[in-house]
Amino acid sequence: MENNQQELMYKLQMFEQHMQQLQQQLQAVEQGIIDLGNLNLGLDELVGKKDKEVMTLIGKGIFAKTKLLSEELVVDVGGKNFVTKSIPKTKEMIIEQIGKLNAAKEELIKNIEQVGEEFQKMIMEAQNQEQHQCCGGKENKEGEEHECCGKGECGKKEE
Repeated sequence: MENNQQELMYKLQMFEQHMQQLQQQLQAVEQGIIDLGNLNLGLDELVGKKDKEVMTLIGKGIFAKTKLLSEELVVDVGGKNFVTKSIPKTKEMIIEQIGKLNAAKEELIKNIEQVGEEFQKMIMEAQNQEQHQCCGGKENKEGEEHECCGKGECGKKEE
């Protein structure tokens, strides 16, 4: 009996860890969507600003006044490969990335719901086994009564 409880506790801990990992991934994806959305809005601020002074983020809240020489942007397209893109083309790329992140978000939500359902099922089974320690919640053969509850089938009330 104690072995079953240890196994159940181990499984519950695994479910909890898995759920926490999924929640962290979901938060990261949601933050990515927010960041890309803000970037997309920020690009609108550059339209029509050629040869004008703009504030450029250097990092961690530090900005520099710069003069925008062109509305062409140098964009990292992965693998440290850089290409020149117009603001509208860059915005299209960002919107595509947001779409991919939204799809990943939906998949993570489905996974979280599925893990939650499995977790609930395991809890219900554990409660049933605890209630019917003599049989582990399994049905007896027709007409047999359980030692723990005196019923023919666990979980069913006598009529």
